Amino acid sequence: MPKNANLKRVYKVLNEIEKAYEYCRQVTRRHAKSFYFAAKFLPRIKQKPIYALYALCRHIDDEIDEAEIKNEAEAIKAVENWKAKLNQVFSGAEISIHPGAKPGELHHKNQSYVLEAWQDLLKTYKIPQNLPLELIKGVLMDTHVKRFETFEELYVYCYRVASTVGLMSTEIFGYTEKKTLEYAEALGIAMQLTNILRDVKEDARMGRIYLPQEDLRRFDVSEKQIFAAQSNENFVELMKFQITRARKFYKKAEQGIPLLEKDTRFTVLLACRLYAKILDKIEQQNYNVFTRRAHTNFSQKVLFIPGIWLQARSLRQNKSTK
Repeated sequence: MPKNANLKRVYKVLNEIEKAYEYCRQVTRRHAKSFYFAAKFLPRIKQKPIYALYALCRHIDDEIDEAEIKNEAEAIKAVENWKAKLNQVFSGAEISIHPGAKPGELHHKNQSYVLEAWQDLLKTYKIPQNLPLELIKGVLMDTHVKRFETFEELYVYCYRVASTVGLMSTEIFGYTEKKTLEYAEALGIAMQLTNILRDVKEDARMGRIYLPQEDLRRFDVSEKQIFAAQSNENFVELMKFQITRARKFYKKAEQGIPLLEKDTRFTVLLACRLYAKILDKIEQQNYNVFTRRAHTNFSQKVLFIPGIWLQARSLRQNKSTK
């Protein structure tokens, strides 16, 4: 093949890969504002695979949820399709971009962009294939598991839908010791517990209660009360207990940040603190998550940056003195 033809083919491949990453960035910017805000502080070379990671999670979640609306069989079929696609990606099989794909638009035909980006990032980052497969198991749980009897059962769900994301992200961030992965797992648990506390009302509308049944009984809070969106002293005590539990996982997670590569520590600490602020917001509204959804706005996020940056800098200094 002539040299010019080879160069054209290389340029075409590189252009397709860049388009794939740009699509993933657009999906992240549109659908995960806090995640996108924190990721912008990563080195550009690490931003792209992080966006691809989020886009994969988003596509899997949306497709399985959409299939569930039809019936459980369709959801299982969607799971099997994603398993096949991931096998294709991890095996290095050629991925063709769908001609109708549009940046930022969550549609099945755009999955090829995500797969293309993943195939490229796997050349640099060794993400175990079992992690996205565990994520799929977790998303599938949402189609048929509406209650969790114990916290141990809830932990499995949180690990699958959130800790797996943290573990995959850590492979991109880079780390010095294997025990870093324990802390990444803890951060995933903390963030998912935060989601659950923030979204009690929204989940109840879909017939789901993620708070462990054993805890509802302990604080004498009934499902009927949650479905009716009623807060009282018992519910407040239940929320206090859950927030304390979540903060313990945040505290454990932060122990792993000094073990990350220096250029990612600020981003992870920022993401950790921003998400934990949702718990503060819940407290500020007297634990009543039925009246409004707890969140931090863009201005509040910006105000957090200087203090968190100084703390991240001290982590680097402490690490260098050991």
